[in-house]
Amino acid sequence: MAGTPDDSIAPWITATPTEWLENARAAGTLLDGVARRTPIELSRRALIGSPTALKCENMQCGGSFKIRGAYVRIARMPPDQRDRGVVAASAGNHAQGVALAAGLLGTRATVFMPRDASLPKVAATRGYGADVRLVGHSVDEALVAAQEYAAQTGAAFIHPFDHPDVIAGQATVGIEILEQYPDVRTIVVSAGGGGLAAGIAVVVRALRPDVRVVAVQAQQAAALAASVRAGHPIALSDASTMADGIAVRRPGSLTLPLVSRYVDEIRTVSEEAIAHAVLACLERAKLVVEPAGAAALAAVMDDSSAFPSPVVAVLSGGNVDPIVLLRILRHGLAAAGRYLTFHVTLPDRPGALAALLTALAAVEANVLDVVHERTQAALAVDEVEVALQVETRGQEHSQEVLETVARLGYAVS
Repeated sequence: MAGTPDDSIAPWITATPTEWLENARAAGTLLDGVARRTPIELSRRALIGSPTALKCENMQCGGSFKIRGAYVRIARMPPDQRDRGVVAASAGNHAQGVALAAGLLGTRATVFMPRDASLPKVAATRGYGADVRLVGHSVDEALVAAQEYAAQTGAAFIHPFDHPDVIAGQATVGIEILEQYPDVRTIVVSAGGGGLAAGIAVVVRALRPDVRVVAVQAQQAAALAASVRAGHPIALSDASTMADGIAVRRPGSLTLPLVSRYVDEIRTVSEEAIAHAVLACLERAKLVVEPAGAAALAAVMDDSSAFPSPVVAVLSGGNVDPIVLLRILRHGLAAAGRYLTFHVTLPDRPGALAALLTALAAVEANVLDVVHERTQAALAVDEVEVALQVETRGQEHSQEVLETVARLGYAVS
């Protein structure tokens, strides 16, 4: 079944884990010398609080795991089909994977991306030689445009997750984890459409059924979780999250049954948790990881006791716009209690603000920003509200700052 054509998904829905493992091993042979065998880095206990290893697919060719599935899918096409070119739709990582794979295999790639796709991802996709076309404002709209283009031109549509060859390519991540870290008891992986989670889960079931596989979605884009609960595909009306790489509104007809059958648990994480994980990767692990790639780690950081250890968290991608990264870092610092914003009502007279700033200096809070507001109806004529943003050392220090200000008699909100 390794060369399954597009119209033969059904047999793979009922294929055994052993058949999937055979498919994935054949995919691994194709990827030898193409995709990197990415390292597993052992995190310091201070990062998470329990033994956790990081599978660094953010260091993969093209910046994410997507090259694996894209290359296998295109490499298994008949030559005459490859000659007609390939087309894909993506927010960025699958786009780069398809563009890179197409270039390596000597075929043309056309990639449809949302108009608000990350500029570095668009530039990188073009840099790999693809014809990039910006349409719509979501991956789903780009998918429709790509499928229409395929029907009009005869180019082969490369689905980002819902194809057996793509899933087999992604499944090689699971094989590598078991070989590199045989003591693993839980593998945690981010999930959008479910291709990576399904691939890892089915080969783990074949090789190590004692190992748990946990998929993680952003709370604001959890179509896969909702669909598994419902027992059928659920389409979200919106999937707005900073983790654009997993902002998929509807799971696939192949990935959904595989995830339902072989993934042990699906968790969701907040935007704050994702931002905190991105920050932790930079600050503690010295790794650049995009929000979608950090979702798995965010779940472990949220509740490490929920995962039998040792744990491997898959950092699935590292393609992040520096401007977006800056916003995420600010958000992550706030979520970690490193930025504290609050309002204080002061008498509108000389020296009042200086006294407040002196009090903040005494508790070693670094003032970043001060804004005066005198026109609110709730303020008395002789009052002023001051909005302050201060830098602190964490949650406990933030609480100390607020308690100190309140104890000195200031009205804090």
